[in-house]
Amino acid sequence: MTAIRQTIELYSKLVRALVMGLAAVGTLAILTMMGVTCVDVVMRMFGTALRGSADLVRVTGAMAAGCALPYTTAVKGHVAVEFFFQRLGRTGRVLVDTLMRLLGMALFTSFSWCCARLARQYHTPLVEVYDTLPIPKAAVLYLLSFCCGVVVLVTLHNMLHPGREMIKP
Repeated sequence: MTAIRQTIELYSKLVRALVMGLAAVGTLAILTMMGVTCVDVVMRMFGTALRGSADLVRVTGAMAAGCALPYTTAVKGHVAVEFFFQRLGRTGRVLVDTLMRLLGMALFTSFSWCCARLARQYHTPLVEVYDTLPIPKAAVLYLLSFCCGVVVLVTLHNMLHPGREMIKP
């Protein structure tokens, strides 16, 4: 029994570290997006523009949104409609919660697979990059695929530990 408990604890620590690492990447992406936008606005006041700012903001926005998903799931920060859920009995709530978590895991597994498949399509002999910057599109899609996979791991953790969040906000 202790081997199972130790395995679950190791799993929790690993997933928690992944979530916090992705949260840090998402934070850096937001700061980059803000900095690029500010520099671009100031440069436009002087009659020039920052080359590639639109693509860089697009990429960092996708990174920030993707990296925020595991953290938001870990702190149970998603919007929930509790009106009907609270009217169910304990057994009904457990069943509905389990079903919704399984559906969420299936959805994010599908998202992860689709992002990875699309990224592989961008890995042609001629690597596709953004219009003004040499950033490969596949890299962003692989990151989004990874983030969706971590959401699945966090949801599994939440199923193993019902009633409490993985990380305190």
